[in-house]
Amino acid sequence: MSGTVRHEIDLPDGRVLVGHDTGGPDGAPVLVWHHGSPQSGELLAPVVRAASDRGIRVVSTARAGYGGSTRRPGRTVADAAADTGHLLDTIGVTACHAVGASGGGPHALALAARRPDLVRGVVTLAGIAPYDGTEDWFATMADDGGLRAALDGAAARQAYEETAEFDPTSFTDADVAMFSGPWGALGADAGRASESWPEGLVDDDVAFVRDWGVALADVAAPALVVQGGADRVVPRRHGRLLHGALPAGELWLRPHDGHISVLAALPAAVDWLRAHAA
Repeated sequence: MSGTVRHEIDLPDGRVLVGHDTGGPDGAPVLVWHHGSPQSGELLAPVVRAASDRGIRVVSTARAGYGGSTRRPGRTVADAAADTGHLLDTIGVTACHAVGASGGGPHALALAARRPDLVRGVVTLAGIAPYDGTEDWFATMADDGGLRAALDGAAARQAYEETAEFDPTSFTDADVAMFSGPWGALGADAGRASESWPEGLVDDDVAFVRDWGVALADVAAPALVVQGGADRVVPRRHGRLLHGALPAGELWLRPHDGHISVLAALPAAVDWLRAHAA
């Protein structure tokens, strides 16, 4: 997105991590955006607008394997959060809010669990809950093939990806309508990421169905879980699982929202952060 700064930092293990940053005055509050799966990590206009309208700076990272960031096969959710924390330390961010959509939700929560010194509040929108080993975890997903393949490891998930096709029933009519407005850039970015960095999605899915490397019980910051009752990608049960495991969690269940239309709640969620997180 124009007007943002692109960071490329060297990580301690020799990998490169790419970040994006709207910048802002010293002392401005910071929102760390955790992108979905797949995405490039570049900032999306509706995210920047929801923050900038409230005087908030936005920073994001491209997770390992996406958007120019070096791949890290076998990474956990906690590993990705450690990368994000390293970028924030490098650019001098000392306090932030963590916000994640869909596949970004686990990573926002992991940053809060790993870095309570940094994260003052956290929001997930259509976020995935830790895999609990039950069939109920997959219940009502329109297309669960990728996550089921991930249970057998990266090679199986990669093989699945080579023939996978998007199931249009994953999105509700309200979801599809979002792509005709400001969130259209999300669809375009996801398509580009899927073509350019399929390994990022593979590694995300494998991380989601394995031990995240952090416990939700360690998320001490106020946490808001926003979930769509009509979501066919990450069903509403995931929102209840997250809410039940978070010590300071609040649940907004939006009964008519799907996986994309729930993002319309982002401005209100940012207001919630301002009211509930110091």
